[in-house]
Amino acid sequence: MTESTSFLSIIVFLHVLSAVLWVGGMIAIRFAVHYSIQNIAEPKIKIARTLEYLKRFFNMVIPAIILLLVTAIILILTLGFKGTPLYSFVIVKEVIWTIMTIVFITIYIKRNEAEKAFISGDFLGAKTRLAPIAKYFIPLNITLGIIAIYFGITLRGF
Repeated sequence: MTESTSFLSIIVFLHVLSAVLWVGGMIAIRFAVHYSIQNIAEPKIKIARTLEYLKRFFNMVIPAIILLLVTAIILILTLGFKGTPLYSFVIVKEVIWTIMTIVFITIYIKRNEAEKAFISGDFLGAKTRLAPIAKYFIPLNITLGIIAIYFGITLRGF
């Protein structure tokens, strides 16, 4: 294995790992954590737990999103997809990850707004701000993430 092949293997590994952390984390939150939180009877505790697990998720996934972006740029620049039939997959992945990042930023803002409402005692306001996260935003990003991972596999030639 040459030095450049080894470098690219590490970059691909970090790229895939960061995608797995982001998409896998959302799947775990939506289909495991979210449903277990629904079993909590006390609304105030339910909201507090939701705010906490989202904050912990953000602490894990923000570095993964940054790493995903950095490794994507490195791969695009070094693998020479431009001008090849596979370049359209690169563009689609860029668009998908950009949309996912915008959705993530929206989730981040809504969560922070919910926390401010919660701290001020506005539990209904907090719940209202959190509801679209589980109902729309995370499922949208899971779907987009799975599609992007599929395109990534296509780019690797499998």
